[in-house]
This record gives sequence, C-alpha cells and structure tokens, in this order.
Amino acid sequence: MLNAKEFFFERLKAHVKELNRYLRYILTGHLAIAMFFIFSAMAVYYQKWLEELPENFPVAIVIAVLLGFFTMYSPIQTLLKKADVVFLIPAEQKLASYFTRTLIYSYLTQIYLVLFVYAVMAPLYFASFSDGSLYFLLLFLLLLIKAWSILANWWMLKIRERSSRVIDQLVRLLLIIAIVYFFLERETMYLFMVTAILVGLFLYNYLLAKKQPGIQWDLLIERDYLRMRSFYRLANMFTDVPHLETTVKKRHGLARLLTSSIPHKQHNSYTFLFRLTTARSGEYFGIYIRLLVIGCLLVYYVPNPWLKLIFAILFGYMTFIQLMPLWKHHSTLVWLDLYPITEKVREASFIKWLKQLMIIQLVIFAVFLFFVGNLELGLFMFIFSILFIQFVIPAYVHKKLKG
Repeated sequence: MLNAKEFFFERLKAHVKELNRYLRYILTGHLAIAMFFIFSAMAVYYQKWLEELPENFPVAIVIAVLLGFFTMYSPIQTLLKKADVVFLIPAEQKLASYFTRTLIYSYLTQIYLVLFVYAVMAPLYFASFSDGSLYFLLLFLLLLIKAWSILANWWMLKIRERSSRVIDQLVRLLLIIAIVYFFLERETMYLFMVTAILVGLFLYNYLLAKKQPGIQWDLLIERDYLRMRSFYRLANMFTDVPHLETTVKKRHGLARLLTSSIPHKQHNSYTFLFRLTTARSGEYFGIYIRLLVIGCLLVYYVPNPWLKLIFAILFGYMTFIQLMPLWKHHSTLVWLDLYPITEKVREASFIKWLKQLMIIQLVIFAVFLFFVGNLELGLFMFIFSILFIQFVIPAYVHKKLKG
C-alpha cells in the first residue's frame, strides 16, 4: 500500500542527493568565483549610487516591481518523474498529503529569493523612507502573499489552457505590485481595494480548480522535467552530466549563415558539426548572446574605467568556459565514431571554432571600450584578446581534453 508521507521523503531524499551531486562542482567552479566578484563590485557601486540618488527617483515603484515579481513567481516542485504518469495515476486519491508536502517544500525553497531581493532593496528603501517598522511589516505581507501565490499556481495547474494560466499570473503580478506600492506609500484605501481584488482572484482560482476532475499529470511532470533540465545545463558547464537531454531549435537562418561558407571536404566535418550545434542547440547560442549583451552593458555603464576592463575580460573568460561543453555535446552518439577523421583534426576544428567565437566577442568588448572614450583600455583589451585567443585557448583546451 502506498504511503504518501514515506513516498514524499523518498523522492525528496533522492532529489537533494541529485542536487548536491552537481552543486559541489558549481560552487567551486570558475563561474561561481566570477559571479562572486561581479556581485561584490556591483554592491560597491550600488552603495555609491545610493549616495547620489536623485530626489525624484521612483523608489516605491522600483521596490514594488522587483518584490512583486519575486513574490508572484511561484513554480511548483512536485518531484514527479516521467514514469509516474503510468504508475501513480491509479493512486491519485491517496496522494493528497504528498502534494501538500510538495507545496510546502516549494514555498520553503523559494523564500530565499524573496528574502534576497528584500535585503537588496532595504538600502534603497531607507535612502528615501525613514519608517523601518513599515518595511519590516512588508516582509510578513510578502511571505503571506507568497504562500497564497503558491496555492493559486497549484490550482491553476489543473487548467489545461496555457493562455488562462498566463493571464492569471499577469493579473496577479500587477495586483501584488500595486499592493506593495500602496503599502509603501501608505495609501490605505487603495491598499484595501487592491487586496480585496487579489483575494477575489484567489477565490476564483480555487473555485475554478474545484470544477476540474483531477490533476494534470503530464503538465506537472513536464514542468519538473524542464526545471531539472535547466539545472543540468548549468551543471554541465562544470562537469559531465551523462543523462542531460538537449533541445534542438531549427534556426534556419543562423545555421545557414554559420555553415554556408564551409567547403564540403572531409576534414571540415567537425567544423560543420560544431557550428551547426552552436546554432541549433538550446544552450550555447543563448549563453553566448546573453553574456555578450550583459558584458557590453556593464562595460558601458560601470563608471570606473579599470573595472570596465576587468568586466570585459571576466565576461570573455566566462563565455569561453561555458562554451567548453560543446566538445562533449555529441559524446553519447555512437555514429560519430564512424567518421574517418582523427582526434587531432577534431580537436583542431573545435579550437578553431572557439577562437572565432571568442574573437568576435572580445573585439566587441574592445570596441565598446573605445566607444566609451578610453582608448588605452580599448587597445589593452585588443592586445589581451589576441594573446588569449592565440595562446591561452589552445593550451587550455588541449590540457582539458587530455586531462
């Protein structure tokens, strides 16, 4: 007989073990060190920015939007697996306490995001408001609304139509932002009005869910699968994740742009494969573009010229590290062993493609440094780019692949 309580703790134990297996690589990896440096630098400039905060800056709106979003964002972690859609559906009526515990687990594991943003917003709040007790009470309000939002998400997951869930989340987000804003501005009448509307929305979610006969198992399993796949993609940047399933996107235009100039010769097989994988994979292209954009924004907006240079080098290095898993992207495909191509040629193709990707990004960073008016740093970045691409990349890749 299925014991829902024991079943939950078994799943939770396995889930935590799986997370710890890869977190120890992530927290000691290059990216963690880089992110620590970035957050430390941003904290310093955040404090300096607060000292020069304009009087007309919309403090309440900024705090309301950020806290409202992280309070509304409440994904449900049900710890379900693909096979459960076959084996657990007959026992659905016995799993009420199991899903109750998953809701509690989801709530407890998401509080840290609210607390983190709440703590980050505290200096901004006290730069414009003097009532500390009001801000302290806001935390209890956010934690209460967070619990309601978790329940509302659970109820709406019984609804098949995705558009209904999206509209519900959007309306709930706007209402929570309004509640936080009116709370900070002490607009009591508007606060009660918006709170009443939000309570009405929650009641509507509950009544709508009561009309549904059962749980949408496939939807719950798909959401858990996508969430774990995102975690595996992150972990794959630091260590091998053998069971990582990757997604493929067509991107015909980008794929054609990257591969059309490659001559159809045997030794170019891996050149074609690496370029096509970069274009169509669900991870490498997105990572490359995101780090490029974030790096350019930091280079442009950070006031200290030497810190601009450090950020440019740091984001170039982060991009390089996160592109390294491209080498083993197809390692589980046996048919690649049939290629009549030596390992040396494959490695040379990989290094060449990495060089091409990195030269584009690093030169863009150098141009941005020129653009913000610091010619010396731009020239230094350009020289660093040449040295990094010509010497560091081949040596690092060769050592990593042979290690």
